[in-house]
This record gives sequence, structure tokens and C-alpha cells, in this order.
Amino acid sequence: QVATDKVAGKLSSTLSWVKNTVSHRVSQMASQVASPSASLHTTSSSTTLSTPALSPSSPTQLSPDDLELLAKLEEQNRLLETDSKSLRSVNGSRRNSGSSLVSSSSASSNLSHLEEDSWILWGRIVNEWEDVRKKKEKQVKELVRKGIPHHFRAIVWQLLCSAQSMSIKDQYSELLKMTSPCEKLIRRDIARTYPEHDFFKEKDSLGQEVLFNVMKAYSLVDREVGYCQGSAFIVGLLLMQMPEEEAFCVFVKLMQDYRLRELFKPSMAELGLCMYQFECMIQEHLPELYVHFQSQSFHTSMYASSWFLTIFLTTFPLPIATRIFDIFMSEGLEIVFRVGLAVLQMNQAELLQLDMEGMLQHFQKVIPHQFDSGPDKLIQASYQVKYNAKKMKKLEKEYTTIKTKEMEEQVEIKRLRTENRLLKQRIETLEKHKCSSRYSEDFVLQLEKELVQARLSEAEHHCALKEMQDKVLEMEKRNSSLPDEENVARLQEELIAVKLREAEALMGLKELRQQVKDLEEHWQRHLARTTGRWKDPPRKNTVNELQDELMTVRLREAETQAELREIKQRMMEMETQNQINSNHLRRAEQEVTNLQEKVQCLSAQNKGLLAQLSEAKRRQAEIECKSKEEVMAARLREADRIAAMAELQQHVAELEIQKEEGKIQGQLNKSDSNQYIRELKDQIAELHHEV
Repeated sequence: QVATDKVAGKLSSTLSWVKNTVSHRVSQMASQVASPSASLHTTSSSTTLSTPALSPSSPTQLSPDDLELLAKLEEQNRLLETDSKSLRSVNGSRRNSGSSLVSSSSASSNLSHLEEDSWILWGRIVNEWEDVRKKKEKQVKELVRKGIPHHFRAIVWQLLCSAQSMSIKDQYSELLKMTSPCEKLIRRDIARTYPEHDFFKEKDSLGQEVLFNVMKAYSLVDREVGYCQGSAFIVGLLLMQMPEEEAFCVFVKLMQDYRLRELFKPSMAELGLCMYQFECMIQEHLPELYVHFQSQSFHTSMYASSWFLTIFLTTFPLPIATRIFDIFMSEGLEIVFRVGLAVLQMNQAELLQLDMEGMLQHFQKVIPHQFDSGPDKLIQASYQVKYNAKKMKKLEKEYTTIKTKEMEEQVEIKRLRTENRLLKQRIETLEKHKCSSRYSEDFVLQLEKELVQARLSEAEHHCALKEMQDKVLEMEKRNSSLPDEENVARLQEELIAVKLREAEALMGLKELRQQVKDLEEHWQRHLARTTGRWKDPPRKNTVNELQDELMTVRLREAETQAELREIKQRMMEMETQNQINSNHLRRAEQEVTNLQEKVQCLSAQNKGLLAQLSEAKRRQAEIECKSKEEVMAARLREADRIAAMAELQQHVAELEIQKEEGKIQGQLNKSDSNQYIRELKDQIAELHHEV
């Protein structure tokens, strides 16, 4: 419709200019004619104009200016014929008279053909998007790479990411009424987003307010991601093109379908994958630069992380970054890899001469202004980069394997550290109990009795440990599957009994330690009294053997104590797991009950809504059919009126020219031109009335 109005206006202005110019020049020519023999002949038909010619008897009666004017008239007549034909040639004839809609190929002498064709072409693509996307996907990608017209960018971006009909758009106003835990962070970073752009630079301006609204709404929709600073630049670019509700829908779609959500997660695992893939591409395509980066410890994340997080919006000026973002909407993150490698290729020679600080300065100050003349050179270079999607998938698998191994190594290191700590505790315990002493003759019998008691206690502890270990194994087997309420109660009773036995064992250990301590004190006192009185070597051997056995018993006691600690820890973990399982059971039963009630309620509502939906769809289909028929009829009528008006205006101009020529011819030939002029006036009046 816009193109039709443009061409109709152009035709009208051209016809008016022709009419006024011809009338003025014909009157001048009439006053300059010297003899009646020099006459003008009208050879044009009802739809075309021809060049007036002088008679052979007076070839020099017209000046060069007049001849130039006649040449211009002939050129305008040819253009009018072209316009008239193009009006009839596009989209087929609408009726038998030959009137038609205006096409994209209509000739224009005042407007740019390229701009007009681009507008008409993108208008058709938008109107027939579903068919074009399915049948001409490659052509659409090529057009996007050449750049989307500014006025079409908002709707085309929505169509490319399928965000034009999202249900979440209706929730936007409700989300703005809620409170987000990220509001302070968003407020803090808003002033840093496009600080030099007129839409965002003023504090508390409309741009900052709508940017805050969109970021807050998304932080409520996706609480796992919440808010990440780089995402504000993407939302800001969307807000420069479309209203905040549509920008919110497009941003949600980008996060879901364009890998941005994984990039902005707190772990940023996807960013690590992108850095690994990009580094492998540098190693393959630019090996010298890769070696230089490694030698300078210049990691890929130091310069390329912002490329992936903001799609070059913080690297290049906005016109260049917007062109790259056009392609990103069509092809995804592939364009970031391509443009990044193209930038490195163009700057390889300079980067090889710089150290780490120099390279940082080069990336921050030189590269952003290299393409101020236009992005076409950069985009052309980026599509000369070899990008293998299968190899990128292979690199992704390699990165996943590496990360899995790293996680396993971290778990193993943690386990070894725990074991090391336990061994240190055992060594400290042994060092505390270690002593080198001799026993006196009178004290040997008492030591033998204490040794027997210690062995008996050790045997009892071993029996208690075995029982507890058996109980733990049974409980582990029972906890392998989620227990029901009866099993939980039985396990809790057994757990209480095990705890009682553990307490008894601990009390026995404490008593044994106290006895050993008393024996050591008694021995020290006795040693002080009997120093230097050892005379019986066989007794010494017996004392040494008893000392060794006692040390062995103490070592076993220390090990038993450590094992008791571990079992106690496991018992506590089992108890915690039992409590968690019981809580899960209660919650699951409550949730099942609630869900059953909700399912019953929703099923009843669903039946009613399905009936309403079917009725609404039927009504909507009828309304859409009627509206489409009315719109098509209105467009046809309007196109017919425009074509008829153009033809009538052209006819009026021709008749006025014929009238003027008739006047001149009547004056020169002294014929009854008055009658001819009256007929022309009547025809013009009728045509004016019809217009």
C-alpha cells in the first residue's frame, strides 16, 4: 500500500509538471511563429505524446531552447508510458480494463531504485513470512547478511526468533508489580549501559526505566540466571528497536533458544565451552598468533569473553554491532566465531609485535574503530573464515570429557585429603600414647593382670564394633530404596538401640583409658623409687615383652577409637538421611494429595475452557474470513480508483495540451478553431467531473 501511494504521488506530480510546462512553452511558441506555414502536428494517440515537428518550409523557426524542451517532453512521455505499463504488469490484471497494483519495478527518476526495491522486498517477506521462511531460507539469510532496513528491524527480529506470539507477554505487567532480589544490582548497572546514547544517558529517563523493567521481569521469570551485567546491553539494543513488552519476549526467546541462558548462568559453563572452541579455531587457522598468545600468557577470555556475552555490542560502534546482531538473530552464535576470527586475521601482524599490555590496549582502542567506514568489509571477511559445525560438536564433546575428568580429580583429591587428615589424627594419638619405660619386678604381676583386662576389653569392643557394622550395613541396604512410614519407624527404633550400645562402648573405652592412665602414673612413681635397682636380666626380657604387648594393645585401642569415630559419623549421616527420607515422604504425600485435587479442579476447568476455545476459534475463523474478504475488496477498490485516477489525470493533461495546440493551429490556419476548442473544453469538463 505504501509503495502504491508513492508511485501514485509520483505520477501525479509528473503529470502536473508536464501539463504546466507544455502550456507555458506552447504559448511562447505561438507568439514566436512568424508565418502561418509553420505548423505543429499532433501525432499522438489517446494514451501517448509525440514530439511536435516543424514544417519543411520553415525549419529554423524554433530556437534551441524550444528544441531542448521538445526533447524533454519526449523523454517524459516515454517515462509515462513505462509507468503506465508497469502499473498493468505487476501481480496480474485486477479487472478487464487493465488496472493493477503498483509493483516494485516501477521506474522512478527522483527516488533511489535500490532503497525502494529493498523496502518493497522486505515488505513482501514480512507479509508472506511463513512461506518465505520454509521455501527460501537461504535467500532470507543472504538478505539478512546484507542488512535489515531500520524500519523493518523490529518485526523481522521477532519473526526470526518466533517471538511475535508468546504467551509470556501477557504476564509482563504482572511481573512488574512483583519485587525482584536483583533490583539493586540492576539499578547500579543501568547507568553503565550505553552511557553515551541519548536514550539511556539521562538519569531516571524513559530509556533507563524501561531497561530496568525488562531486566527485572526476566530476573523473576528465570530465577536461576537472575541478572547478569552483559545481558543489559542486549536488552538495550532491543529497546532501541521496539516497545518494552516485545523486547521482553524477544529477550526471553534469545535466552532459551540462542544459548544465551547457559552463557549467563552463574557457573558460565557455556562461556568456557565457547572459549575452548574459539581457542582451537585460533590454533588451527592462526598458529603463529596462537603461539604468541601462549608465550605472553594472553588467555582467550581476556579479550573474547565480552564478544560472546554482548555479541560485540560493547566492542564496535552501534551501527556495526547492529548489523552483526542481525546475522546473530538469523544464524546464532556462529557469527560471533566468524567475526572474532576475522578480526584476529586482520590484526595478526600488529598483534605479533606487541606484548600482553600492548595487545590489551590494541583490543580496547584500535580494533573498535577499524570499521567506522562500514561493516561490509568485516562481514565479507567473516564469511571467508572456514567454520565446520561437525568439528565444533566434536570440540564440545572433548570439552565435556575434560571437565568430567577434572571433576573426578577434584573428588579424588578431596577424598585423599580426608584420609590424610584421619591418618594425621591417628599418628598424633599414637605419639601421645607412646612411652619408653621399664617395669619393676613387683609391678610385673599387676601389669599382667591389666594386660588380661585390656585384652578382654578389646575383645568386647571388637564384638560391639562387629555388631554395629552389621547394623550399619543392614541400614544402608534398607536405605537404598526410599522407605515407607513403617520401615522408618522400625529403623528409628534400631537406631536408638545402636546409639545406646555405642554409648556403652564409649563408656567402657573411657574407663579403660582411665585405668591405663592410672597405671602409667603408678609406674612413674614406682620408677622414681626404684631407679638403678635392676639386676635380673630374664625379668627385663619379660618386662620388655609385656611392654611391647601393652603398646600393641594401645595401638589397637587407638585404631578402634578411630573406627568408632568413623562409625559414629556414618551413624549420624544415616540418621540425617532417615530424617530427610521421612520428610520427603510426608511432603510427597501432601503434594500428591494437593496435585490430585488440582487435577480434578483443572480437568473440570479444562473441559469448560475447551468448549469455550472451540467456540472462540470458530467465531474467530468466521471473523478473519470476513475481515480478509473486506480488506481484499477494499484494496481492490482502492487500487482501481488509483489506477483510474492516474489514467484520467493523464488524459486530462493530454486534452489540455491538445486544446493549446488546437488554439495555435486555429490561429495559424485561420480555421474555425473556436468550435474545436469548445469541444475540448467540454471533454475536459466531463473528465474533471468524473475525477
